[in-house]
Amino acid sequence: MISTFNGIPVQTIRSKRKTLAIQIDDSGLIVRVPMRMSERDILAFLNEKQGWIEKHWRKRLRQKSEGESLPPLTSDDIRALADKALSVIPAKVAYYAERIGVDYGRITIRNQRTRWGSCSDKGNLNFNCLLMLMPDKIVDSVVVHELCHRKHMNHSKEFYAEIEKVFPDYDECRKWLKDHGGEVMRRMQ
Repeated sequence: MISTFNGIPVQTIRSKRKTLAIQIDDSGLIVRVPMRMSERDILAFLNEKQGWIEKHWRKRLRQKSEGESLPPLTSDDIRALADKALSVIPAKVAYYAERIGVDYGRITIRNQRTRWGSCSDKGNLNFNCLLMLMPDKIVDSVVVHELCHRKHMNHSKEFYAEIEKVFPDYDECRKWLKDHGGEVMRRMQ
């Protein structure tokens, strides 16, 4: 069984799938493979993706070390962020809802470890208070993303086209959030 790849810890997860997938987290490399795939084929796949793996592992280590230098958030910090979010986000939602041409239900502010926002099928919107640690443009991009779910409750091409109509810089913001969001999430105790 493959336990490391170029010094990176490897966890292999076998399941009833037809394709291989790689994921990198703080603990190392997670390789999802079909149930009966041979170790030789798995290693060949990893060798083929070696450049990608090493690049993203270095990036993950860099982000982790940068994030560890930031102090953890206290419960008072979280409350202050939630209060700020309650004063900032509803106005953004109202503004963008009108531009997109949608209605919405209740707005809730939460402190979550995995999501920046969500939209229920009833139109209720949830936003992470940690957004208040982000640049304003990033907050706008999350608000627009969730409001566009009022038109498309999926992540289809049509959904992203709807976002682009209102927020042309969305891809740039999405990349920023992907690159830096983990640092902020790690500040949760």
